[in-house]
Amino acid sequence: MSAELHKQFTPYEPKKGEEYMNPDQLAHFRKILDDWKGELSQDIDRTVHTMQDEATLFADPNDRASQESDMALELRNRDRERKLIKKIDETIAKIEAGDYGYCEGCGVEIGLKRLEARPTATLCIDCKTLDELREKQVAK
Repeated sequence: MSAELHKQFTPYEPKKGEEYMNPDQLAHFRKILDDWKGELSQDIDRTVHTMQDEATLFADPNDRASQESDMALELRNRDRERKLIKKIDETIAKIEAGDYGYCEGCGVEIGLKRLEARPTATLCIDCKTLDELREKQVAK
């Protein structure tokens, strides 16, 4: 569900000669991140309430095992979303510090299209590709 959220926004249309990461662009990405964080937070709250409501003791061990398995999967998903919220908060802090939109590896512009596809991106596509290649080499 969270991956679907940031596809619902209207893509930013830069004006001719517009400066990269100007206040309008920063506001655009800030809104995307705030909306995404809000959606994730609602999902987490909904899960907590659902788990409290559905906490039933089944007499049948198979039913109990299925319920525990479902809850474990749900908790793993929520843990991933909690980590994503932390990354969104870090990204919002970068916007406030004026560092958003630039590669942490080489300092070049990450690009509007890449940031709209992954608003929490910290590397340009070239540095990310090199990073993934290094990961593959180390994993062998």
